[in-house]
Amino acid sequence: MSKPFSIAIHGGAGTILREQMSKDLNEEIRRDLEKSARAGHEILAHGGDAMDAVVAAVKVLEDSEHFNAGRGSVLTHKEMVEMDASVMHGEDAKVGAVAGVRHIRNPVELARDVMEHSPHVLLIGDGAEEFAFGLQHTYTEQDYFVTDRRYDQLQSMKEKGLFALSESKYPDDSKHGTVGAVAFDQQGNLAAATSTGGITNKQYGRVGDSAIIGAGTYAQNGNLAVSATGMGEYFIRKTVASDIAARMRYLKENVQQACEAVIHGELKAMGGEGGVIAINGDGEIHFSMNTSGMYRASIGLDGRLMVKIYADE
Repeated sequence: MSKPFSIAIHGGAGTILREQMSKDLNEEIRRDLEKSARAGHEILAHGGDAMDAVVAAVKVLEDSEHFNAGRGSVLTHKEMVEMDASVMHGEDAKVGAVAGVRHIRNPVELARDVMEHSPHVLLIGDGAEEFAFGLQHTYTEQDYFVTDRRYDQLQSMKEKGLFALSESKYPDDSKHGTVGAVAFDQQGNLAAATSTGGITNKQYGRVGDSAIIGAGTYAQNGNLAVSATGMGEYFIRKTVASDIAARMRYLKENVQQACEAVIHGELKAMGGEGGVIAINGDGEIHFSMNTSGMYRASIGLDGRLMVKIYADE
């Protein structure tokens, strides 16, 4: 008889507008969210490790054009893709992260390889790719990542001199694009993974919270696994992921109390928008956001699938 297990995933939080969401796009996004959750859940159902589950789930979202990670990554000021990702296993605090990679189809896989095949925690840019190719990762041309939507989005932002759109052609142009997953496996392990293309029109090799353990990603067996999405600079300043874990560990808050206190408390007060997905040490899931929406899905301890987009769902 199998033991309890669960998984939750997200595809970014922010201003997601119903009036600009076509029926077809709505269905496509929800289908991808379900596919991601089921990919990770299937691994858990067969007794697989939580790390394998979160990587599999995130890969589905990285391969979709609808999310700001992998294939759908936003473009930098120089019309390039620069991607960040991180993973953490809750059993022994093993972590791996990459930042500023340009030719890796699934950065979340490379982050796991940093964890498993190097003595390091975080590799960046050309060095991260040199490491990747030494492990037989396939070199992926930039053309694979550049979509018409992201190119048009970049040109619009360059014209306005912005890093976030005030006028949206798409329902989520003001969304803080990140994808992530958290899982609780039958062995009681927790794991988290996060991946992103960053922010449109970014310059100077900017890196956000998705590559930073304790800011965008955290996992600790018996306590919490969390993946964040939002305004990365604020999430780094508030070390959001580790702060939630600390509130649970030391203040004995439950997962809902801890998430809400951070996301709707000091983070929001200082102007930080976004959200988190979290699973506690018993496999209970919680979503928290201070925005109008967050692409999200989960399959809980009861085996029921949930897929949602808007905050009021």
